[in-house]
Amino acid sequence: MGCMHNKVLCSSQKAASFAILDSKNVHISGLTSVDSRKWHISIERSSSVHASKLNIKAPKDSPNTDGIHIQHSTNVTIASSIIKTGDDCIGIGDGSKYININRIFCGPGHGISIGSLGENGRRETVEYVTVRRANFYATENGLKIKTWQGGHGYARYIRFEHISFSKVIRPIIIDQYTCPLYQHCKNYSTAVEISNILYNDLRGTTNGEIAVELSCSKSVPCKNIRMKDIQLDYGINGKMYDGHPKSHCLNVVQSWDEGYVYPNVPCLTKKLSY
Repeated sequence: MGCMHNKVLCSSQKAASFAILDSKNVHISGLTSVDSRKWHISIERSSSVHASKLNIKAPKDSPNTDGIHIQHSTNVTIASSIIKTGDDCIGIGDGSKYININRIFCGPGHGISIGSLGENGRRETVEYVTVRRANFYATENGLKIKTWQGGHGYARYIRFEHISFSKVIRPIIIDQYTCPLYQHCKNYSTAVEISNILYNDLRGTTNGEIAVELSCSKSVPCKNIRMKDIQLDYGINGKMYDGHPKSHCLNVVQSWDEGYVYPNVPCLTKKLSY
């Protein structure tokens, strides 16, 4: 696929090596990106974008080398791709909706992230995101939703299904307390709302202490978080050990354990089957 003025940019002058901007009905397939200075691929202010069979590579210690960054875009599909970076394999930012991610291998890297949203009090939104059949190997994070304190907006209607983890330090994270490094941030009375999140059929191993972290705002708690068929064991180099991974829960309401969740997440109400 060629590079078009003001539409698809391939330039080291931009934040991304390959950028799809202000475009509709874009299809890319078979693209390889190696050792980008910053983001490898950026999709912004675009709709109906389909990307498949991508091969993205950067050293695991290379900062800001996100594989794919999406923002202000709708109806985006990322499928059947391999992403190995020093930052997020896929980052989903403000203004993104109807995003479908399917059959992704991620690792090394920081996993698949929604956010961070709401920096400097901004109103930012993400909705209708589906991640299915992703495989995470030796990543720092797995599936992460992150927002800044004091922000506004929402992250909602998000589904994570049929996911495998191997040697992932933190497989499941919701963090509403994002704060600049080395700074102590005060608590705010506003927050980006997080609701209607489904985790279904997630399995594998973690080599971290906290396998499930739900750290939500006291003023705007997370709600309608649903988990079903979760099995996260402690393991290193593909071998399971007797250690018991833990969960951390803070300010989660109206949320449900819909059947077999390990480790146990105590802030979820167990739904009884009759």
